[in-house]
Amino acid sequence: MRRLFSVAAAAATVAAAFAAVPAQAIRSPHVEVSADPARPPEVVAPIALLIDVNSGRVLFERQSHRRFVPASLTKIMTSYVAFELVKQGKLKLDASFPMRPETFRQWHRVGSTMFLENNSQTRVADLLEGIVTVSANDACVVLAEGVSGSVPGFTALMNAQARALGMRDTHYNTPNGWMDEGRTYVSAADLATLSTALITRHPDFYRRFYGHETMIWNGIEQRNHNPLYGAVPGADGVKTGFTNEAGYGLVGSAQRGGRRLMMVVGGYDRPQDRARDGAALLEWGFAAFDETPLFAPGAHLGSARVQGGTVASVGLMAARPLAMLVPHGQKVRPTLSIRYKGPLRAPIAKGQDVALLIVRAPGQPEARLPLVAAEAVPAGGMLDRLRDGFTAMVGR
Repeated sequence: MRRLFSVAAAAATVAAAFAAVPAQAIRSPHVEVSADPARPPEVVAPIALLIDVNSGRVLFERQSHRRFVPASLTKIMTSYVAFELVKQGKLKLDASFPMRPETFRQWHRVGSTMFLENNSQTRVADLLEGIVTVSANDACVVLAEGVSGSVPGFTALMNAQARALGMRDTHYNTPNGWMDEGRTYVSAADLATLSTALITRHPDFYRRFYGHETMIWNGIEQRNHNPLYGAVPGADGVKTGFTNEAGYGLVGSAQRGGRRLMMVVGGYDRPQDRARDGAALLEWGFAAFDETPLFAPGAHLGSARVQGGTVASVGLMAARPLAMLVPHGQKVRPTLSIRYKGPLRAPIAKGQDVALLIVRAPGQPEARLPLVAAEAVPAGGMLDRLRDGFTAMVGR
Protein backbone atom coordinates (compact mmCIF):
# COMPACT_ATOMS: atom_id res chain seq x y z
CA MET A 1 0.00 0.00 0.00
CA ARG A 2 1.37 3.44 -0.88
CA ARG A 3 0.80 5.97 1.86
CA LEU A 4 0.48 9.74 1.34
CA PHE A 5 1.05 12.16 4.18
CA SER A 6 0.94 15.98 4.30
CA VAL A 7 3.78 17.82 5.98
CA ALA A 8 2.19 20.85 7.58
CA ALA A 9 5.18 22.08 9.60
CA ALA A 10 7.52 21.84 6.66
CA ALA A 11 5.00 23.61 4.43
CA ALA A 12 4.87 26.52 6.85
CA THR A 13 8.66 26.79 6.77
CA VAL A 14 8.67 26.82 2.98
CA ALA A 15 5.92 29.43 2.76
CA ALA A 16 7.94 31.70 5.02
CA ALA A 17 11.01 31.22 2.89
CA PHE A 18 9.13 32.30 -0.23
CA ALA A 19 8.00 35.53 1.42
CA ALA A 20 11.47 37.02 0.93
CA VAL A 21 12.53 37.83 -2.60
CA PRO A 22 16.31 37.33 -3.19
CA ALA A 23 18.42 40.22 -4.35
CA GLN A 24 18.85 40.76 -8.08
CA ALA A 25 21.44 38.43 -9.62
CA ILE A 26 24.79 39.83 -10.72
CA ARG A 27 24.78 40.71 -14.39
CA SER A 28 27.59 40.84 -16.88
CA PRO A 29 28.17 44.37 -18.22
CA HIS A 30 28.69 42.88 -21.70
CA VAL A 31 25.22 41.39 -22.23
CA GLU A 32 21.82 43.05 -22.29
CA VAL A 33 19.37 40.92 -20.32
CA SER A 34 15.60 40.69 -20.30
CA ALA A 35 14.38 40.04 -16.75
CA ASP A 36 10.96 39.00 -18.00
CA PRO A 37 10.76 35.18 -17.71
CA ALA A 38 8.22 35.15 -20.53
CA ARG A 39 10.76 36.78 -22.87
CA PRO A 40 14.00 34.81 -23.10
CA PRO A 41 16.78 36.20 -25.29
CA GLU A 42 16.62 35.78 -29.04
CA VAL A 43 18.80 32.76 -29.76
CA VAL A 44 19.68 32.02 -33.38
CA ALA A 45 21.04 28.51 -32.77
CA PRO A 46 18.96 25.67 -34.24
CA ILE A 47 19.70 23.66 -31.08
CA ALA A 48 19.64 25.20 -27.61
CA LEU A 49 19.02 24.19 -24.00
CA LEU A 50 19.28 25.95 -20.64
CA ILE A 51 18.75 24.10 -17.35
CA ASP A 52 18.98 24.92 -13.69
CA VAL A 53 21.31 22.21 -12.38
CA ASN A 54 20.17 22.29 -8.76
CA SER A 55 16.50 21.73 -9.55
CA GLY A 56 16.88 20.05 -12.94
CA ARG A 57 14.32 22.46 -14.38
CA VAL A 58 14.49 23.30 -18.09
CA LEU A 59 14.41 27.08 -18.54
CA PHE A 60 14.85 27.25 -22.33
CA GLU A 61 14.66 24.49 -24.93
CA ARG A 62 14.89 24.21 -28.70
CA GLN A 63 15.23 20.79 -30.33
CA SER A 64 17.16 19.51 -27.33
CA HIS A 65 16.82 15.87 -28.43
CA ARG A 66 17.87 16.46 -32.03
CA ARG A 67 21.07 14.63 -32.87
CA PHE A 68 24.01 16.69 -34.10
CA VAL A 69 27.76 16.38 -34.65
CA PRO A 70 29.56 17.55 -31.48
CA ALA A 71 33.15 18.18 -32.68
CA SER A 72 35.27 18.86 -29.58
CA LEU A 73 32.26 18.70 -27.25
CA THR A 74 33.10 14.99 -27.46
CA LYS A 75 35.99 15.68 -25.09
CA ILE A 76 33.62 16.20 -22.18
CA MET A 77 32.99 12.46 -22.24
CA THR A 78 36.71 11.75 -22.72
CA SER A 79 37.48 13.57 -19.48
CA TYR A 80 34.46 12.01 -17.73
CA VAL A 81 35.66 8.49 -18.54
CA ALA A 82 39.10 9.36 -17.18
CA PHE A 83 37.63 10.81 -13.99
CA GLU A 84 35.52 7.67 -13.49
CA LEU A 85 38.55 5.42 -13.94
CA VAL A 86 40.60 7.46 -11.48
CA LYS A 87 37.75 7.35 -8.96
CA GLN A 88 37.59 3.55 -9.34
CA GLY A 89 41.35 3.21 -8.82
CA LYS A 90 41.89 1.92 -12.38
CA LEU A 91 43.85 4.96 -13.56
CA LYS A 92 46.39 7.20 -11.82
CA LEU A 93 46.81 10.87 -12.61
CA ASP A 94 50.61 10.57 -12.30
CA ALA A 95 50.80 7.62 -14.73
CA SER A 96 52.50 8.42 -18.04
CA PHE A 97 51.46 7.36 -21.55
CA PRO A 98 53.60 7.39 -24.71
CA MET A 99 53.10 9.22 -27.98
CA ARG A 100 53.62 6.32 -30.36
CA PRO A 101 55.25 7.07 -33.74
CA GLU A 102 52.08 5.93 -35.54
CA THR A 103 49.94 8.26 -33.44
CA PHE A 104 52.40 11.12 -33.96
CA ARG A 105 52.25 10.73 -37.74
CA GLN A 106 48.44 10.77 -37.69
CA TRP A 107 47.79 13.54 -35.14
CA HIS A 108 50.80 15.87 -35.07
CA ARG A 109 49.46 19.43 -35.57
CA VAL A 110 46.00 18.18 -36.60
CA GLY A 111 43.44 20.69 -35.37
CA SER A 112 43.80 21.85 -31.76
CA THR A 113 46.93 20.31 -30.26
CA MET A 114 49.25 20.11 -27.26
CA PHE A 115 52.22 19.69 -29.63
CA LEU A 116 53.16 16.39 -28.00
CA GLU A 117 56.50 15.19 -29.32
CA ASN A 118 57.18 11.84 -30.97
CA ASN A 119 58.03 9.07 -28.46
CA SER A 120 57.36 11.47 -25.56
CA GLN A 121 55.84 10.38 -22.25
CA THR A 122 53.09 12.56 -20.77
CA ARG A 123 51.32 12.30 -17.42
CA VAL A 124 47.59 11.64 -17.39
CA ALA A 125 47.04 14.87 -15.43
CA ASP A 126 48.82 16.88 -18.13
CA LEU A 127 46.92 15.12 -20.90
CA LEU A 128 43.63 15.99 -19.18
CA GLU A 129 44.72 19.61 -18.80
CA GLY A 130 45.46 19.73 -22.51
CA ILE A 131 42.18 18.05 -23.44
CA VAL A 132 40.04 20.34 -21.30
CA THR A 133 41.84 23.67 -21.64
CA VAL A 134 43.23 23.72 -25.20
CA SER A 135 41.08 20.93 -26.72
CA ALA A 136 44.14 18.89 -27.68
CA ASN A 137 43.30 16.24 -30.27
CA ASP A 138 46.68 14.55 -29.89
CA ALA A 139 46.26 14.28 -26.10
CA CYS A 140 42.87 12.56 -26.53
CA VAL A 141 44.35 9.81 -28.68
CA VAL A 142 47.39 9.32 -26.43
CA LEU A 143 45.05 9.01 -23.43
CA ALA A 144 42.72 6.62 -25.26
CA GLU A 145 45.54 4.35 -26.38
CA GLY A 146 47.19 4.48 -22.97
CA VAL A 147 44.01 3.55 -21.13
CA SER A 148 42.55 0.93 -23.49
CA GLY A 149 45.30 0.03 -25.92
CA SER A 150 43.35 1.43 -28.87
CA VAL A 151 40.90 4.15 -29.82
CA PRO A 152 38.03 1.64 -30.37
CA GLY A 153 38.65 0.21 -26.92
CA PHE A 154 38.36 3.66 -25.36
CA THR A 155 35.29 4.68 -27.34
CA ALA A 156 33.66 1.48 -26.10
CA LEU A 157 34.15 2.86 -22.57
CA MET A 158 32.69 6.19 -23.67
CA ASN A 159 29.59 4.53 -25.10
CA ALA A 160 29.19 2.38 -21.98
CA GLN A 161 29.20 5.51 -19.82
CA ALA A 162 26.69 7.16 -22.16
CA ARG A 163 24.34 4.20 -21.73
CA ALA A 164 24.80 4.25 -17.94
CA LEU A 165 23.85 7.94 -17.87
CA GLY A 166 20.78 7.38 -20.05
CA MET A 167 22.16 9.33 -23.04
CA ARG A 168 19.84 7.85 -25.66
CA ASP A 169 20.78 10.12 -28.57
CA THR A 170 24.55 9.78 -28.32
CA HIS A 171 27.22 7.61 -29.91
CA TYR A 172 31.00 8.03 -29.86
CA ASN A 173 33.32 6.86 -32.61
CA THR A 174 36.29 9.01 -31.64
CA PRO A 175 37.73 10.39 -28.38
CA ASN A 176 38.38 13.87 -29.77
CA GLY A 177 35.40 14.62 -32.03
CA TRP A 178 37.43 14.92 -35.22
CA MET A 179 35.33 14.63 -38.38
CA ASP A 180 34.14 11.05 -38.96
CA GLU A 181 31.21 11.46 -41.39
CA GLY A 182 28.66 11.76 -38.60
CA ARG A 183 29.39 8.50 -36.82
CA THR A 184 29.87 10.50 -33.61
CA TYR A 185 26.70 12.31 -32.59
CA VAL A 186 25.04 13.75 -29.48
CA SER A 187 22.01 15.79 -28.42
CA ALA A 188 21.82 18.92 -26.29
CA ALA A 189 19.83 17.05 -23.63
CA ASP A 190 22.48 14.31 -23.48
CA LEU A 191 25.31 16.84 -23.24
CA ALA A 192 23.53 18.54 -20.33
CA THR A 193 23.10 15.17 -18.61
CA LEU A 194 26.77 14.35 -19.12
CA SER A 195 28.05 17.74 -17.99
CA THR A 196 25.83 17.69 -14.91
CA ALA A 197 27.23 14.25 -14.00
CA LEU A 198 30.76 15.51 -14.62
CA ILE A 199 30.28 18.37 -12.16
CA THR A 200 28.23 16.59 -9.49
CA ARG A 201 30.06 13.24 -9.48
CA HIS A 202 33.56 14.69 -9.76
CA PRO A 203 33.50 18.18 -8.22
CA ASP A 204 37.18 18.07 -7.19
CA PHE A 205 38.36 17.01 -10.65
CA TYR A 206 36.06 19.59 -12.23
CA ARG A 207 37.59 22.38 -10.15
CA ARG A 208 41.10 21.09 -10.84
CA PHE A 209 40.89 20.74 -14.61
CA TYR A 210 38.06 22.99 -15.80
CA GLY A 211 37.80 26.76 -15.82
CA HIS A 212 41.40 27.54 -16.84
CA GLU A 213 41.78 30.39 -19.32
CA THR A 214 45.30 29.46 -20.48
CA MET A 215 47.75 26.56 -20.53
CA ILE A 216 51.51 26.49 -21.00
CA TRP A 217 53.07 23.27 -22.28
CA ASN A 218 56.59 22.83 -23.66
CA GLY A 219 57.02 26.60 -23.51
CA ILE A 220 53.92 27.23 -25.67
CA GLU A 221 51.08 29.25 -24.15
CA GLN A 222 47.59 28.70 -25.54
CA ARG A 223 44.23 30.21 -24.58
CA ASN A 224 41.01 28.40 -23.85
CA HIS A 225 38.44 29.06 -26.60
CA ASN A 226 35.53 29.29 -24.11
CA PRO A 227 33.96 32.71 -24.79
CA LEU A 228 32.23 32.82 -21.40
CA TYR A 229 35.46 33.24 -19.44
CA GLY A 230 35.89 36.88 -18.53
CA ALA A 231 32.44 37.75 -19.93
CA VAL A 232 30.00 35.94 -17.62
CA PRO A 233 30.61 36.13 -13.84
CA GLY A 234 30.90 32.67 -12.33
CA ALA A 235 31.56 30.88 -15.63
CA ASP A 236 33.80 27.84 -15.05
CA GLY A 237 33.18 25.53 -18.02
CA VAL A 238 32.50 23.50 -19.89
CA LYS A 239 33.68 23.07 -23.51
CA THR A 240 33.66 24.58 -26.99
CA GLY A 241 33.54 22.67 -30.24
CA PHE A 242 34.18 23.42 -33.90
CA THR A 243 34.83 21.58 -37.13
CA ASN A 244 33.71 22.39 -40.65
CA GLU A 245 31.36 19.42 -40.35
CA ALA A 246 29.78 20.51 -37.04
CA GLY A 247 29.93 24.28 -37.03
CA TYR A 248 30.36 26.06 -33.70
CA GLY A 249 28.96 24.60 -30.47
CA LEU A 250 29.24 25.34 -26.77
CA VAL A 251 28.40 23.71 -23.46
CA GLY A 252 28.66 26.43 -20.83
CA SER A 253 28.13 26.56 -17.09
CA ALA A 254 28.25 29.26 -14.45
CA GLN A 255 27.69 29.28 -10.71
CA ARG A 256 26.60 32.17 -8.51
CA GLY A 257 25.77 31.95 -4.84
CA GLY A 258 25.51 28.18 -4.96
CA ARG A 259 23.15 28.21 -7.95
CA ARG A 260 24.44 26.61 -11.17
CA LEU A 261 23.10 26.96 -14.70
CA MET A 262 24.05 24.79 -17.68
CA MET A 263 23.51 25.74 -21.33
CA VAL A 264 24.09 23.92 -24.61
CA VAL A 265 23.99 25.49 -28.08
CA GLY A 266 25.01 23.98 -31.40
CA GLY A 267 24.99 24.51 -35.15
CA TYR A 268 26.35 28.06 -35.44
CA ASP A 269 28.09 29.36 -38.53
CA ARG A 270 29.96 32.10 -36.64
CA PRO A 271 31.77 31.95 -33.27
CA GLN A 272 30.60 35.43 -32.27
CA ASP A 273 26.96 34.30 -32.43
CA ARG A 274 27.79 31.33 -30.22
CA ALA A 275 29.49 33.64 -27.70
CA ARG A 276 26.64 36.16 -27.67
CA ASP A 277 23.83 33.62 -27.28
CA GLY A 278 25.66 31.53 -24.69
CA ALA A 279 26.26 34.54 -22.45
CA ALA A 280 22.73 35.89 -22.97
CA LEU A 281 21.11 32.58 -22.02
CA LEU A 282 23.07 32.31 -18.78
CA GLU A 283 22.49 35.95 -17.80
CA TRP A 284 18.76 35.65 -18.51
CA GLY A 285 18.54 32.45 -16.46
CA PHE A 286 20.13 34.10 -13.45
CA ALA A 287 18.12 37.33 -13.77
CA ALA A 288 14.69 35.93 -14.61
CA PHE A 289 14.47 33.24 -11.92
CA ASP A 290 15.08 33.15 -8.18
CA GLU A 291 16.13 30.06 -6.30
CA THR A 292 14.59 29.59 -2.87
CA PRO A 293 16.12 26.84 -0.73
CA LEU A 294 13.54 24.50 0.76
CA PHE A 295 15.50 21.90 2.69
CA ALA A 296 19.13 21.24 3.53
CA PRO A 297 20.64 17.74 3.47
CA GLY A 298 19.74 15.93 6.68
CA ALA A 299 16.61 17.98 7.40
CA HIS A 300 14.04 15.90 9.32
CA LEU A 301 10.76 16.00 7.40
CA GLY A 302 8.52 13.40 8.99
CA SER A 303 8.33 9.72 9.92
CA ALA A 304 7.19 6.44 8.43
CA ARG A 305 5.57 3.40 10.00
CA VAL A 306 7.78 0.33 10.41
CA GLN A 307 6.72 -3.30 10.68
CA GLY A 308 8.83 -6.03 12.23
CA GLY A 309 11.34 -3.67 13.83
CA THR A 310 12.44 -2.74 17.33
CA VAL A 311 10.47 0.51 16.95
CA ALA A 312 7.18 1.26 15.25
CA SER A 313 8.38 4.24 13.18
CA VAL A 314 11.50 5.76 11.69
CA GLY A 315 12.43 9.39 11.05
CA LEU A 316 12.78 10.61 7.46
CA MET A 317 15.58 12.94 6.37
CA ALA A 318 16.32 14.83 3.15
CA ALA A 319 18.92 12.93 1.14
CA ARG A 320 20.15 16.08 -0.62
CA PRO A 321 19.33 19.78 -0.72
CA LEU A 322 16.16 20.90 -2.44
CA ALA A 323 15.32 24.31 -3.84
CA MET A 324 12.48 25.65 -5.95
CA LEU A 325 13.00 27.93 -8.91
CA VAL A 326 10.47 30.75 -9.24
CA PRO A 327 10.10 33.53 -11.82
CA HIS A 328 11.75 36.63 -10.41
CA GLY A 329 9.57 38.54 -7.97
CA GLN A 330 6.77 35.98 -7.84
CA LYS A 331 5.57 34.22 -4.71
CA VAL A 332 4.22 30.70 -4.53
CA ARG A 333 2.87 28.53 -1.73
CA PRO A 334 3.98 24.94 -2.28
CA THR A 335 2.18 21.91 -0.91
CA LEU A 336 4.25 19.00 0.37
CA SER A 337 3.54 15.32 0.77
CA ILE A 338 5.53 12.21 1.66
CA ARG A 339 5.07 8.93 -0.18
CA TYR A 340 6.34 5.49 0.69
CA LYS A 341 5.24 1.87 0.41
CA GLY A 342 4.21 1.19 3.92
CA PRO A 343 4.55 0.09 6.46
CA LEU A 344 8.30 -0.24 5.87
CA ARG A 345 9.76 -3.62 6.78
CA ALA A 346 12.70 -3.96 9.18
CA PRO A 347 15.63 -4.23 9.17
CA ILE A 348 16.29 -0.72 7.83
CA ALA A 349 19.78 0.77 7.55
CA LYS A 350 20.50 4.36 8.52
CA GLY A 351 20.59 6.42 5.32
CA GLN A 352 18.57 3.86 3.35
CA ASP A 353 16.35 5.38 0.66
CA VAL A 354 12.81 4.67 1.94
CA ALA A 355 10.47 7.49 0.88
CA LEU A 356 9.89 10.43 -1.43
CA LEU A 357 8.94 14.04 -0.77
CA ILE A 358 6.65 15.56 -3.44
CA VAL A 359 6.60 19.36 -3.78
CA ARG A 360 3.91 21.02 -5.87
CA ALA A 361 3.16 24.66 -6.56
CA PRO A 362 0.82 26.38 -9.06
CA GLY A 363 2.53 26.90 -12.41
CA GLN A 364 5.64 24.97 -11.34
CA PRO A 365 6.90 21.54 -12.35
CA GLU A 366 6.64 18.91 -9.63
CA ALA A 367 9.80 18.55 -7.55
CA ARG A 368 10.84 15.30 -5.88
CA LEU A 369 13.29 14.74 -3.05
CA PRO A 370 14.46 11.28 -1.89
CA LEU A 371 14.05 10.73 1.84
CA VAL A 372 16.30 8.39 3.82
CA ALA A 373 15.99 6.70 7.20
CA ALA A 374 17.28 8.95 9.98
CA GLU A 375 18.36 5.96 12.07
CA ALA A 376 18.82 2.23 11.77
CA VAL A 377 15.90 -0.02 12.72
CA PRO A 378 16.98 -3.61 13.54
CA ALA A 379 14.60 -6.52 13.13
CA GLY A 380 12.47 -6.92 16.24
CA GLY A 381 11.56 -9.91 18.38
CA MET A 382 8.29 -11.59 19.34
CA LEU A 383 7.06 -8.73 21.52
CA ASP A 384 7.66 -6.29 18.68
CA ARG A 385 5.63 -8.49 16.33
CA LEU A 386 2.81 -8.63 18.87
CA ARG A 387 2.86 -4.83 19.06
CA ASP A 388 2.62 -4.59 15.27
CA GLY A 389 -0.29 -7.01 15.24
CA PHE A 390 -2.17 -5.09 17.92
CA THR A 391 -1.56 -1.82 16.06
CA ALA A 392 -2.93 -3.31 12.85
CA MET A 393 -6.04 -4.61 14.67
CA VAL A 394 -6.96 -1.23 16.11
CA GLY A 395 -6.13 0.53 12.83
CA ARG A 396 -3.55 2.90 14.21
